[in-house]
Amino acid sequence: MKRFSIKTPALHWQIVIAIILAVTCGIFFPIHASYTAWIGKIFLSALKMVVMPLIAASIIAGVAGMDGGKGLGRLSAKTFAYYIGTSLLAILTGLMLANIFQPGKGLNLTVADSTMPVQSINSLSDTLYSIFPSNIFEAFSSGNLLGVIVFSLLFGYCITQIDSSRQKLLSNFFMAVSDTMMKLTQIILAFTPVGVFALVYSATAAQTHVGQLASGIGKYFMVVIFALSVHAVIWLPALLYSIGKISPLRHLAIMRNALLTAFSTSSSNAALPVTLSSLELKGGISARVCNFTLPLGATINMNGTALYECVAALFIAQAYGIELSIFQQIIVVFTALLASVGAAGIPMAGLVTMTIILSAVGLPAGGIALILAVDRPLDMIRTTINVYGDSVGCAIIAKSEGENPSGLT
Repeated sequence: MKRFSIKTPALHWQIVIAIILAVTCGIFFPIHASYTAWIGKIFLSALKMVVMPLIAASIIAGVAGMDGGKGLGRLSAKTFAYYIGTSLLAILTGLMLANIFQPGKGLNLTVADSTMPVQSINSLSDTLYSIFPSNIFEAFSSGNLLGVIVFSLLFGYCITQIDSSRQKLLSNFFMAVSDTMMKLTQIILAFTPVGVFALVYSATAAQTHVGQLASGIGKYFMVVIFALSVHAVIWLPALLYSIGKISPLRHLAIMRNALLTAFSTSSSNAALPVTLSSLELKGGISARVCNFTLPLGATINMNGTALYECVAALFIAQAYGIELSIFQQIIVVFTALLASVGAAGIPMAGLVTMTIILSAVGLPAGGIALILAVDRPLDMIRTTINVYGDSVGCAIIAKSEGENPSGLT
C-alpha cells in the first residue's frame, strides 16, 4: 500500500507568523479576541475529531502487523520503561529545583486565604477501572483514551492469533483506516495557521493580568520554566544522542510543526496526528513503532505535566508554611507520576489532577488558586515538553528495534 506524503514545507513558518501576530493582537487588541475565538474552537474540535479513530486504527494496525504478536512484549517493555523512567527524571528535576529555590517561601499564607472551590475529579481507582471499559463505544464517545488503547492493544493482538487469511484481511483493513485518518488529518492541518492564530490570540488576551502577579508567584513561574528547560534541553537530548545515536537538532527540525501545534493548543491529543505524521512520514520511523508508542505516550507519558505538578505542590506547601518531610516528598513524586498517567491530553488537565497530589500529603486543595494566574502559559509549555518527550521515546525505541530512520540520520 502506497503511503501518502506531506507537501507543506512552509507550514511551520506560517505557524510561527500566526503565533507572533496572535500575541501582538492579544496584547494590543484583547477586546477583539472574541471575534476569532470560534475559529480556534472549531480547529481544536476538528483535531480531536480524528484522534480517537486514529489512535484505535493505528494501534490495532501496528500490533496486528507484528509477527504473531511476538514483538509486542519486547516493544511494550521498552516503551513503558522509557515513559516511566523519563517521567521520574522530570519529577525529580522539579523536586530538586523547587527545594533549592523555594519559590513559595516567605508568602506566609493561611488556609483561610484560599477559598477557591476545587473541581471534583475521578479517584485513582476510577482511573484504573476505566482501563477496561464495560462499553467500548462509550469509551470512544467519552474520550476514555486509556480504555480505547487497552482495547486496541488486545484487539490487535487477537488478530495475530486467528486464521492467517482473515488476519491479513483485518490487518490490511485497519492499516487502510489508519492511512485514511492520516489523510483526513492532513486536510485539517492545512488550516493550522488560522486555528493557531485564533487559539493563541484568545489565550494571550485572557492573560493580560500576568504582569500584576506577586513576586512569589512570579518566582514559581520561573522555577517551573527553568525545570522544564533542564528536562527539554539537557536530559531528553542527552538520551536521544547517547542511546539513540540521533542528532537532537535534526530531530527537533522534524518535530517543529508538532511542537508548535502542542504549544498553541495545549493538548497532547490535538498534537498527536501531527506527531505521527512528522515522525513516520518525515522522520522515516516505521508505522509499527509510531502507531504503538505515540498514542500510548499521548496518554501516559506526561513528562512536563508530572514535573509541573511536583513543583506546584511544593510551592503551595511553602506558601502556606507547611514543611514536607522526605517521606511526604517521596509521596509527591509517586503521586505525581500516577496522576500524570491519568491526566487527559487536553488543556489544563494537569491543573485538575493537582488535587490528587495535594490531598495525598494533606495540603489545602484551595491552594490551586495561587497558580491559576500563570497556569495557561505554563500549560502551553509543559504540553510541548510532553509531546517532545513522546517523540524522543519513539525515535530511541525505533533505533533499539534495529531501524535506521531516514529523516533522523
